[in-house]
Amino acid sequence: MKRDYPITQEAFDGLLGWLDTNREQAAQKYEKIRTRLIKIFTCRGCGNADELADETINRVTAKVVEISPSYSGDPALYFYGVAQKVHLEYLRSRPRLQDPLEASRERQSNYVIDQVGDIEPEYACLERCMDQLPTENRRLVLEYYQEEKQARIDHRRKLAQEFGIAVNALRIRAHRIRLQLQVCVQACLEQSPAH
Repeated sequence: MKRDYPITQEAFDGLLGWLDTNREQAAQKYEKIRTRLIKIFTCRGCGNADELADETINRVTAKVVEISPSYSGDPALYFYGVAQKVHLEYLRSRPRLQDPLEASRERQSNYVIDQVGDIEPEYACLERCMDQLPTENRRLVLEYYQEEKQARIDHRRKLAQEFGIAVNALRIRAHRIRLQLQVCVQACLEQSPAH
């Protein structure tokens, strides 16, 4: 997935200039965007969130000369759009989907200590979003990610029978609920005063 984006000092200076004309303000905005990108990738269960954030920044830096003259609005939003594409590529490149328990373990082992304090809002937002789901959808998504290996397959088969749908339909439904939760959590985090 990683592409070769050779970043020169000139290109990086162009990126900082796009973020803010004041060099110090630009550096602060850069750090804030990078931290936010790491949080986004971490919340989505990416074990290599730092690398994906850097990949996103490199892609934007490589394009900044083209986009800066005509782009209007907050540059951070452009980064988040590129991050969405990087995340989709990451998902396609993975051999299999990772269950939430594994993602949680991976996040815990890869999350830098000084950022741990900032992860609480993500959990609070997830709880809030889970509470907003209809009871049936909440139960489905919680049950869907239980068990491991063959037990998981059997459990999902049983769950599909309980819901009166095919296993593939169950998979699609669980995926849609998960996407809905991701959008909800993202919106919640953007409204949070700490972000």
